Amino acid sequence: MNLFTRIKNAVAADFHELLDQKEQKNPIALLNQYLRQCEQETEKVRKLVERQYLLKEEFTREYRHASEMAGKRKHQAEIASQAGESELHQFALNEQAQYEERAAKLNESLQQATKQLDELEQKYEEMKHKLKDMHIKRMELMGRENVARAHHRMNQVLDTNYSAKPFTRFEEMESYLDRLEHQVNSSYHRNTIDGRIAQLEKELSKQEARSIS
Repeated sequence: MNLFTRIKNAVAADFHELLDQKEQKNPIALLNQYLRQCEQETEKVRKLVERQYLLKEEFTREYRHASEMAGKRKHQAEIASQAGESELHQFALNEQAQYEERAAKLNESLQQATKQLDELEQKYEEMKHKLKDMHIKRMELMGRENVARAHHRMNQVLDTNYSAKPFTRFEEMESYLDRLEHQVNSSYHRNTIDGRIAQLEKELSKQEARSIS
């Protein structure tokens, strides 16, 4: 193993270790990164499909033109032969042969381009389906991650060992509500008693005033 290979393997190992750490820290973020890369690759394939489609159309136009010219030169050769124009007849025959040869090559290229386009379209559709499946998988994982985080938070709240205090958070809240209710009730009864006593004192004062008069 040469030095360059050892360096490349060491860099690759460090890179994979970094990815593993990133995946453990935030797996959804890493999945999003993979999805963006897959979307970029899918977009590249889409452009290749479009380019191949244009190439197929160009082959089709050239093939039709060569076929039409071959038929035209054939007809001209027949006319030249009937007119006794041997030199023109031979020229038309040569042109016909060249156009027919070109048309044959173009037809072969057109068939190959059509086959390649079909393969690219099929691969492109597969990539789109896989990309869609990955998006759905990401939503599923995000849902599971949310549930896991929710359970983790609930366990922290409900776990008696989570805090050094003698009560859990819920128990502290219930105790606080009990104290608050007691204070409110005490204040209510105290205010009610004070008001009632004041009313009684007022009524007694009126009665005493009547008896004196």
